[in-house]
Amino acid sequence: MRLRSPAFAEQAEIPKKFTCDGENVSPALEWEGAPAQTKSFVLLCDDPDAPAGIWRHWAVYDLSPRNSGLPEGAGRPGPGRGYSQAINDFDRSGYGGPCPPPRHGVHHYRFRLLALSVPALRVPRADPTCEEVEQAAKSAALAEALLIGTYQR
Repeated sequence: MRLRSPAFAEQAEIPKKFTCDGENVSPALEWEGAPAQTKSFVLLCDDPDAPAGIWRHWAVYDLSPRNSGLPEGAGRPGPGRGYSQAINDFDRSGYGGPCPPPRHGVHHYRFRLLALSVPALRVPRADPTCEEVEQAAKSAALAEALLIGTYQR
């Protein structure tokens, strides 16, 4: 399985537009090569370089197996999109762009796509956190694709 973005290349800097210093919108993402038995997808974004440990920026779950990407701005909060979004570590639903502490060096933002063997994720509550979505997805994961972008302030 492969995950990419037309907005930035693997290991390249994420454009300011997609960060807290810009418009704070989610970048477009595209994927291919999911296993034939995929019944849904989960998309996760986190920062393992955060001072207090992993900072979770975004989790999208119950994405249809017919999806092969998400358009720019798909991480805006709101219903009726055909998928659900978790509560991120900024304590809100949807995407929260890269926003590392100033002068903390380069941070690596991991966008991870998980192909799942279940059509809907069993989450512990109506508004799960990104971490809860990740934990629920682990046991149903068939494959994983990774895209890493960087950002510093």
